[in-house]
Order: sequence, then structure tokens, then C-alpha cells
Amino acid sequence: MYQSNTEEITGSETSDPGQTCGRSGLKEATASGYTSSCCPASLSSALPCRSSDVHTPSSSHAPSQPGIASGQCQNGVRVGQPASLVLMSSSDTSSVRFPGGTPRLRRTPGSTGPTGTSVSSVSTTSGASVIVAVVEGRGLARGEIGMASIDLKCPELVLSQFADTGTYAKVITRLHILMPMEILMPDTASEKGKWTKLFKLITENFPGVNLTAIQRKYYNEKKGMEYIQQLCAPEFGTVLMEVQAKYYCLATAAALLKYLEFIQSSFYAAKSLKVIFKGSEQTAMIDSASAANLELVVNNRDNRSDYTLLGVLNHTKTPGGTRRLRSNILEPLLDVDTITTRLDAIQELLQNEELFFGLKNAIGHFLDIDRLLSVLVQIPKQETAQAAESKITHVIQLKHTLDLVPQLREVLKTCNAALLKAYSATLEDNRFDIILEQIKTVVNYDTTYLKGSLNMRTQKCYAVRPNINAFLDIARRVYTEIVDDIAGLVNNLGEKYGFLLRTSFSTTRGFFIQMKLDGVVLPEGKLPPEFIKVTKQKNSYGFTTADLIKMNGRCDEVLREIFHMSYVVICQLLTTIHEHIHCLYKLSDTVSMLDMLLSLANACTISDYVRPEFTDTLAIKQGRHPILERMARQQPVSNNTYISEGSNFVIVTGPNMSGKSTYLKQVALCQIMAQIGSFVPAEYASFRIADQIFTRIGVDDDFETNSSTFMLEMKEVSYIIHNASDRSLTIIDELGRGTSAEEGIGICHSVCEFLLGLKAFTLFATHFLELCQLASLYPNVENQHMEVQHTRNRDSGAEQVVYTYLLSRGCAEERQYGLRAAEMTSLPPSIIQEAKLVACKVSQQLLAKHPIDPETQRQRAVYHLATRLLQTARNSRLDPESLRMYLKGLKKQYETELQAAAPARLSDTVEE
Repeated sequence: MYQSNTEEITGSETSDPGQTCGRSGLKEATASGYTSSCCPASLSSALPCRSSDVHTPSSSHAPSQPGIASGQCQNGVRVGQPASLVLMSSSDTSSVRFPGGTPRLRRTPGSTGPTGTSVSSVSTTSGASVIVAVVEGRGLARGEIGMASIDLKCPELVLSQFADTGTYAKVITRLHILMPMEILMPDTASEKGKWTKLFKLITENFPGVNLTAIQRKYYNEKKGMEYIQQLCAPEFGTVLMEVQAKYYCLATAAALLKYLEFIQSSFYAAKSLKVIFKGSEQTAMIDSASAANLELVVNNRDNRSDYTLLGVLNHTKTPGGTRRLRSNILEPLLDVDTITTRLDAIQELLQNEELFFGLKNAIGHFLDIDRLLSVLVQIPKQETAQAAESKITHVIQLKHTLDLVPQLREVLKTCNAALLKAYSATLEDNRFDIILEQIKTVVNYDTTYLKGSLNMRTQKCYAVRPNINAFLDIARRVYTEIVDDIAGLVNNLGEKYGFLLRTSFSTTRGFFIQMKLDGVVLPEGKLPPEFIKVTKQKNSYGFTTADLIKMNGRCDEVLREIFHMSYVVICQLLTTIHEHIHCLYKLSDTVSMLDMLLSLANACTISDYVRPEFTDTLAIKQGRHPILERMARQQPVSNNTYISEGSNFVIVTGPNMSGKSTYLKQVALCQIMAQIGSFVPAEYASFRIADQIFTRIGVDDDFETNSSTFMLEMKEVSYIIHNASDRSLTIIDELGRGTSAEEGIGICHSVCEFLLGLKAFTLFATHFLELCQLASLYPNVENQHMEVQHTRNRDSGAEQVVYTYLLSRGCAEERQYGLRAAEMTSLPPSIIQEAKLVACKVSQQLLAKHPIDPETQRQRAVYHLATRLLQTARNSRLDPESLRMYLKGLKKQYETELQAAAPARLSDTVEE
């Protein structure tokens, strides 16, 4: 990582700690209790200097204080790497919550770095490797958010800055997508037990993530710009122009990179990081509750289940492809041109089998290039045997990766889609060949990445070509002799005891002996005493001997020498290829995108999907639920969907279990699939780009936040109302069920009227049939219902309900279908009968029908005609004759609606 000035590391800055952070208003405030340790003399816990501890990076990596080299000892203290800056981990017993919930902020003795405590003692998410720094503006800048994140497995620094609302929805959503293992925030956000609203929301939403308080002075935008200038790879230098005025994201970058200096055992080489700025306006926003409701990446019943949208679409072959697909599902695209280029690529893959299978075969052999890049651009602070062995492994993996480029290049030569051509051009970069040729001057031609610990051990041992280092050649001959002696020992033991023995290897035991039990008769039922450390598996014994243990020890000794000498040669190689290694960022992007496109194309071959269009209308013909289709292993009931500016609010009614919720989720999932560039499960599909997708589904209590069903409903609806825009897609299911019928109808009605004031596309499922009367008040309301059929049992005469799962126009005419569902249970008939009587009396009072005003009907007909004509003018691709016929149909429909209104007007006149 970037090595900062010695004076900064020791905390003895000459600058005023209270200075402001440029124009951003970020004040460099030092928290109370930390200022006493801001001089080198206070580093009481720093280790004494040893020559083996000193690591001096090249001058290109970092500036150093005049007169003091980075890592040099001064007064017996390691100035470059003060041990006092080791931050407390979540396993530290002193880092726990108070019973009252207030975090205990502590510091290590003599702490001068960006130190604090982990607020949460709960273990982090398994597999998480992302660290995020967050800061919020103060005073008039409150609500302006800066974020910086880096994945420890991928050398990519992602910066973002955006304005957020008081609910901090964008921050929480972005953090849910990143799945961080640790979140860094300024200590001023939680000082003296006074938590800011953002700090409190993050602790509530991420109880299993370590939350670390960093001194505010480390959120410095000037230092952040210095870091980026020194670490950013030349290919991504344009980011400097994007972030030069983004003070908050620069400040978080400074705090994050400073923090990483103390938790990593290595630092990033200069000009090695991929730095990108990601604005919130580039992708659609799906909040975490909606992502959970729609089961985009996690199944609500079983988090290991593949019955999610990610599980349906994920046929990727590489870890990078999987990460890219997941990211796209959670953050769909907004740009139609980008989506169209993806659709063109998928269409070509489906039409060209040779290209499809050729790419599939080529992509399947690639490793995790992001992970490989991450370790190649890091320089270890200490040269250990483990670091040496790892670096050799990574160079072998790099050679294996570059060996695959010509095959991928050849496959893409015949492609026609613009996106595939662009990636084909990327692979023509001659730096791939330059790096490979330089590697081959040091590494054997036949060295490659193999599965199996012994195979890979052999590859690492003989990776460096002979005659480069004479001592290395001698050490390898010794290793070969020892391995031959081990094989001879095992053969001799087999002959001695008359057993069929074979030599095996594992990373934990080294070489050991294995013997199958089939047809073997042991004397007295026991193994000879010479065989020790015996382990028994299903049909074999594993054991070793004292001589074999000694040979393993000698073998490990020689291997350490081999790896050390190979490491010296490999480091010289990496120095020569470092200037070209950044082309691997392009290769990583190419492979992950091609893998994702192949995955989306593969999903189309399993199910009957269609290419979507993008207009100002949401129209789906015979659409299907993608996850349900995978679960049922057969085509589920399909339904049509039509939402336009003229009818942008659809009320869906129907009995329990009739399929309302499934239908609503189906529409949202198809919208997301279309916006990531995927084909969708339908016969025809047209979508309007949605900038946000909201869902309100489910009626569960939340015990963690002490929220009832009704309170959860109100919180979720409040979030939708505060954030919905004219381009949003809103899905609301069963609102107001957590309170009385009168209050529920009232709340639903007022929420509907608010949403009707927007141009957002809304699907509103409800059991309150009174809401259907909104169609008589607003011309853009459409009533639809899920059909059911009634049959009678011939033997018992009991009435039965058959669910068709088909959507039809109009309001549901079913009444008391909740009681019909209750009849299917074991409730006594007397209770059911009494319930029906009470329900009838209540219905007579609540369901008074109001006549539709003829003038309203006429205005509704005019409105529908106008919106359909406008829609036709915008999107029609019909030929002149077909267009003429369509317009005639519109005229006839308009006249029919006017005639329906005329008798009503006439009857009103007669009554008068």
C-alpha cells in the first residue's frame, strides 16, 4: 500500500488538526482521549528495532520524511511500522457493547493511527472481503454522502458521492449490495454516546458487520487525492478529473487507504490500482427490502437454495462472472443503448452455436483474474516462506491465464455484435503477448496451473527454468532424490509385509502411506507397530513411519530453499513485467462480461425466453414467473400485463391463494431481467426503463426493531412515498391488513391517491374491494382480478374453489372468500355460519355502490383515446395499412365507450 510520510504515521503532523477539509466542510477534529498520544515518545508499546523488521520500499512507492527513510529506526522505535497502530479486531474481548447499547470506544496504548473499536462483536458475513469507508457532510452539507470501498480480493477502489434523503436509503442500499466485512466511519459520528442518525441506521441494518470509528482528521480530501495520484493505474487516470471536486469521496478514500496500511501485511505498488467513480444515477436503485421480497440473490426460506433470480440466471464459469451477474441484478442498468448492445450479443450467441460453445469452452478454464491481480500488485512487507510460495503460485496462474488468451481471441474473430467486437479488440492488446514472452524467459514452457496439492507443489518446484540459478538446480536435484527415496521406502515396506501400499500426499501430512482394505488379511487383525499415526477411512488405512516423517522434514527443508531461490528470480521477473501488468484489468473485465453474457444466453436455452423491447409502455404477453418456472420444472400459468401512461395504476383483486403476489413479483422480476440485458420469460415483452423498483410485500412482525406488522407496513410505505419518482415501478401487496378494516381502507385510499399523482407504474394488490371504486374517479386506474371457478362435489354436494391463476379485467366479484378458505380447515361449521352472518351485515353498511357519473365516463373515454394516440405516435412500427386499421379500431372503441355513457346521462335526465 501507499507508504505515507513518517511524520503522518507517528501522528506528529505539523498542520493544525482543526483545519477544514477543503471546501467540503470536513473538519479535521481529533477526538478527546486521542490527542495525548500524538507524539513519537508516546509510542510506549512499539517494538524495539531489529534489522529483519525493516522493509524499505522503492522511492517510487512513497515519499519519505527528509532524513528518515521509510521503515528506518529512530531512537529504538520503528517509525515506518509502529506496532501501536494495530487496530482492535472483533475478537477483542474489550470491543463489546454495553448492556445499554452504547459502544465502548477504546484505543490501544500509545495509539496514534486511525483507531477505534468495533461496535459489533458479531462475526462478519462468511466470505465477505470488502471494507467500506463512509462520511456525511456537516451543517449545510448534511445529507451529502461520500463512500469509498475496496475488495481485499480485488485491487479496485470504488469511489462514490451523492446526495441522500433523511432515510439514507441510498447509503443502506449501496452497503447491502457491497456486503462489507467492515465499515469505517468518523469517530465524531458516535462520540460521547451521541450517535448520528446515519451511524444508528447502519448499526441497525448491519448488526453482523464490524463498525470501526476512525479519527476525523484522517478523512482528508487532499491526502485522498495524493493517494489516488500515486496508486491509480494509468489506464484509469481519467478518474482524477471526475473526483477532483468530490471532496467527500476523496476524504473517505484517504481514511480507507490509511486504515488498510495497518491491517494488511503488504502494500500496493505505485500505479497499480483500478480506481473508478460510480455515481448513483448510472443504475436503477432496488432497496434491500425489495431485493429480499423479490428473492433476487437470497431465498427467503433457505439461504442456500438456488431458487432465486440469481440462481435461475447463474450459469457462469468464473468467480468474476458470478460477481458481475449478482451486481447487475441488484443494480440494473438505466441506459437503453448499453442494454441493447448486451441483447445484441446474447442474440448472436443464441444464433451462432459455434461461437456459443467455443466461448463456453474458452471461458471455463479461466481462474479468478481479480483475485490474481490483487496479489500481483501487492508487495509483502516481510519476505516469508509462505509469501515466496504464494508469489510463485500466482506467477504460474498468470502464465496459465495468458496462455488462454489466444484461444479466446480466436473464438471472437468471427463475431458480429458490437459488444463482442469491442471485447475482441481488447484482446488484441500486444501487452498480453509481451508479458507471456517475458514469463517464458524465466518459467518453463510446460509449467501450468493444475488441480491437486501434489501436482501444484511439483509445478512450483520446477517452475523456474534450469541454468538460471545453479544453487536452485542443485536443490531441485536433492528434492528429486528425496522423493525417489520416499517411493523406494514405501515399496520396500510393501515387500517386507506383503501389503499393496501406495504413496499419497496431502498438504497437512505431506507424504504418507495408503493401503486399501479390499482382500487384505492383517496378522492378528492389527497393523505392524512400525506403522504410526494411523487413520482409517471407509475402505483404506492411512499411516506413516518414523523414517518417512524424517524424509518429509528434509523434503520441506529443501522445498523452502527452492521456493526462496525461485522467489528471488520471480521478483526480478515481476519487476520487468510490472509496467505491462495493468492490461490484466481489461482481461478481467472482458472475461467476466463474456461469462455473464454466456450465462444469460444459457438461461434462454433452458426456458423459452424472448428479447424485450424498450418503449414508454410495460406490455408483457404470456409472461411467466422465472423462479416459479425453475421450481416447477414445467411452464407455469402465464398472464398478460399492460401498463401505460394512460393506465399506470393497476388494482389487482382476488381470493387468497389465487396468485396475486406471485403475479406482482413476476412483473418486477421480468423488469429487472430486461434492464440487465437478459431475455425474459414471455412471448412478447416491452418495458419502460424504471429508475427505482419498490415493493411492499409480506406481513411479518419484526422482533429485532420491536415493530408490529402494521408499523412495518407504514415504514415501508413511507419509504416508497418519500422516494418514488415518475419513472419508478411500485409493487404493493396487502397494505393495511395489520389494522382494522376501516383504517386499512382509509390508508390504502390515501396512499393510492398520492401514487396516482405520479406517473410511476404501480401494481396494487388488495382484498379491499372498495378500492375498485377509484376507477370511477381516476381515468388512469385499471381494475383487474384473479379468476376462480366454483365446482360442487357430486358425492357430498360441498362447494369447492378451483384456482385458475389467470388475470382478467374488472373487479373481483367474489365475496367472503376468506370464509371460503376457512371452510377448508377444521373450524366447526357453526363458527363459519356465524361468521358469514356477521360479514353480510357489515358488508351491507360498507359496500354501498355509488353510481358512475356519465360526464366522468365521457372524460375517461377521451383520456384513454388521447393517451393511446400519443403512445402510437411515439412507438408505432406498423406499416401504413396496419396503422390505419389500428386507428379505426381505436375510433370504434372510443365510440363504444361514449355510447355506454349516453344511456346513463339519458336516464339521469328522465329521473329529473
